[in-house]
Formats: sequence, structure tokens, C-alpha cells
Amino acid sequence: MELATFAGGCFWCTEAIFQRLKGVMSVKPGYSGGDVENPSYEQVSEGTTGHAEVIQIEFDPSKISFEKLAEIFFHLHDPTTLNQQGNDIGTQYRSAIFYHNEAQKEVAEKVRNKISDEHVYPNPIVTEITPFDTFYEAEEYHKNYYNNNKEGGYCRVVIDPKIKKLLREYSSEVKEE
Repeated sequence: MELATFAGGCFWCTEAIFQRLKGVMSVKPGYSGGDVENPSYEQVSEGTTGHAEVIQIEFDPSKISFEKLAEIFFHLHDPTTLNQQGNDIGTQYRSAIFYHNEAQKEVAEKVRNKISDEHVYPNPIVTEITPFDTFYEAEEYHKNYYNNNKEGGYCRVVIDPKIKKLLREYSSEVKEE
């Protein structure tokens, strides 16, 4: 098993996407990239800890590659908005890949450059690719959020369209439910 750590806005959204992929064993929401130990959601939400909302993915590289995970990451959030995803604004919602080794760094840069060169987005990609340091797991009520709250307004308006896009563009990568 390997780990991947991505920040792509609200971790409820990214968790819901990556949970559905074949080869992904677990997805944990949490915080990374800052300088406050054991931050709370409230502290991170204030935007003063330096942490981003992230997901940490445990995956089987024989079933899904880090490259495929990075590709899906870049296609299922907006990597061109600095410190923002939709109405979520602040450094805690930045786009980032926290690489766990040099191979992940090289792959992340390769995927970012490919998407940039193909002009997938009209604006430049601002996703930071930075070394992983520490992961702090989010509070219990954030875990498995979408699956536990599918009828909630945020889930229906923000997360459902992302899952539909995943199913449309990456159906061969999605687990059967």
C-alpha cells in the first residue's frame, strides 16, 4: 500500500470522489501543510494555521497508479483558483499535492505540466507540489461526510456534480456499488 495526500478545496468533496475508486483502500479527511500541531477544524477554518483541508488516500498501486490519482485530482477540482474552490475561500482551500517521495513529486509535476500544456483550463494551474510533512486526522463528524449526508444541500449542490463528472469521465476506475 502507498499513501497520497491531496488538497483540493473542501475535504468532503475530495473524500467522496476518491472513496469511489478501485484500488483505493481508505480515504481520511484531515489537515496538512501548516505549522500548528493537532489543529481543530475551527482553527483551520480561520485560515491562520497554514493547514489545508486534505485527504490522505491509502491505495494499492497494483490496482490504481499515483499518476491516475493525480490525473483525477486535477480534473475534479479547479486547480487554477488560488486559495479557493467555489464559495470556499482561504488558504485552507488551496490546491496542493503533498508528495510522499521523489517518484510522487515527479509524477505530480508531469501530470500538472501535461494538463497545462493541453490547455485543459483557460487559466494557469496554481496547484502547489510540496513535500509531505504531517497529517492530522479530521474530527469524526467529517469522516464519510457525503455518504452520511447525501440529502444535505451542500452535498446535493456541490458534491453530486463532482461525482457525476467522475462517473462520466472515469467510469472504468469507479468501484461497483
